Amino acid sequence: MPRKTLTLQHQIEYLSILDEHGALDAALEPQIPDELLLKMYRAMLLGRRFDERMFSLQRQGRIGTFAPIKGQEAANIGSIAAVRDSDWMVPAFREAPALLWRGQKMEDILSYYGGYDEAGAIPEGINNLPISIPVGSQTLHAVGLGWAMRYRGKDDVAIVYFGDGATSEGDFHEALNFAAVYQTPTIFLCQNNQWAISIPRAKQTRSETLAQKALAYGMPGIQVDGNDVLAVYTATREAVERARAGDGPTLIEAVTYRLSVHTTADDPKRYRTDDEVADWEKRDPLPRFQTYLVDKGLLTEEKIAALEEEIKAEIQAAVERAEAQMNAPVDPLQMFEHTYAELPPYIVAQREDLLRELQEVQHG
Repeated sequence: MPRKTLTLQHQIEYLSILDEHGALDAALEPQIPDELLLKMYRAMLLGRRFDERMFSLQRQGRIGTFAPIKGQEAANIGSIAAVRDSDWMVPAFREAPALLWRGQKMEDILSYYGGYDEAGAIPEGINNLPISIPVGSQTLHAVGLGWAMRYRGKDDVAIVYFGDGATSEGDFHEALNFAAVYQTPTIFLCQNNQWAISIPRAKQTRSETLAQKALAYGMPGIQVDGNDVLAVYTATREAVERARAGDGPTLIEAVTYRLSVHTTADDPKRYRTDDEVADWEKRDPLPRFQTYLVDKGLLTEEKIAALEEEIKAEIQAAVERAEAQMNAPVDPLQMFEHTYAELPPYIVAQREDLLRELQEVQHG
C-alpha cells in the first residue's frame, strides 16, 4: 500500500482584536454590552492595584509569599467574564482578579496569604475550587467536574487555569485525553506567560505553539493574544458555546507575560533581561483596553481618576478587615472543617481529644 497523508480535523488559529496600541480590528470586534465592558475594565484595574498592594504588604512582612498577576489581567478577566455563575472555576495560583470576579473577598485572599488557611474556604453558592499549588494537578479536577455536569444532564461547564509549565506535566496530558475521549465540557485556559519559574517556554517543548497540543487529543485548540481582553473573551465564549452544546472541550493558549516575579520569593533578574521585560511592558493589557474604552466614549480621564480613588479606598478597607481577621482569636477546631463531608471515626476521636484538652486548659 502506498504512503498517504492523513487529513486532521482541526487547525490552529491565532486571534488578536486589539493590538498593543489599542487599535481595533473592527471586523473582529465582539458584541459586548457597554456595562460588561466597563465591569471588565474595573475588574482588571482592581486586579492590578490589589496585586500592587499585596506586593507592598508582603515586603512589609504583613502577608506571606504569593504569586503576583501583573500583566495577566486580560487573560484572567477576558476568560472568566465569558462563563456564568453556575459554571465551575478551577484556579491555579495566579488568578486573583478572576477569583474577585467570582465573589471571593479581598480580605479572605489577604488572610489566606497571611497563613490563615480557613480564609481559603469557598463561600456557599460559589462554584470555585480552592487555589491549587501543585503544578497541573487541577486540570484533572476540572475534567472530573465537567464529566459530572455531563452525567447529570446539565449544560454547565468547567474552566481551568494553568501556566505553560503545567503543559510539561503528565497530569495535563491525562486531563486532555480524558476530556476529549469523554467529551467533557471543560475549557483549558493556558496562561502562557513565557516562564515556568526560571525555565523559558523554548526549553519546555519543541512545539511551535502550546495550542497545537490539542490536536493530538482530538479537540479544538486556539492561540490568542493573552494581553487582548477582547480576544480572550471571544475565544472563551466560543469554547463555552461548544461545550454547552455537547461538543466537548477546548484548549486555549493565551500568550501573555508575567511582568513581575514568579512569587515574592523569586528574583527574575537571575534568568531574564530588563530589555525583555521592557518589550513586554509595551504590550501591557491594561492601557490598551483603556484606550479602546476611551475611543468608544465609555471612559474619560475624570472617570478613570475617580475609579482609581474608589478602588484605592476599597482595597484599604479590605486590608483593614483582613488584619482584624488575622488578629482575632482562632478556633483550633476549625482545622477539622472543610476537608471531609463526613468526618471519619479516627478524625472524630482526634477532634474530641483536642476539644477535651482545650476545655481543660480553659478551666485551669
